[in-house]
Amino acid sequence: MSSGWLIAFVEYCFQVPANRIGSYQFSTAQLKTIQEVITLVVFCGFSVLYLKEELKWNYLVGFGFMAVAVFFVFKKW
Repeated sequence: MSSGWLIAFVEYCFQVPANRIGSYQFSTAQLKTIQEVITLVVFCGFSVLYLKEELKWNYLVGFGFMAVAVFFVFKKW
């Protein structure tokens, strides 16, 4: 099995139940945001643990901006 399929499988295992359970509580935009966060976390873990790549400072800054985006999507205005 290639590494790409492994990443996709792990993401799928988290996202399908999350979408089914979450559709009762979250909007479509919020569910998509959750999906992207799961993808990012799985990708980072896989990159560091399996591919032995380091997370550079600019990646972490970009991920920080994504965290701010999550705040705005989930904040009740």
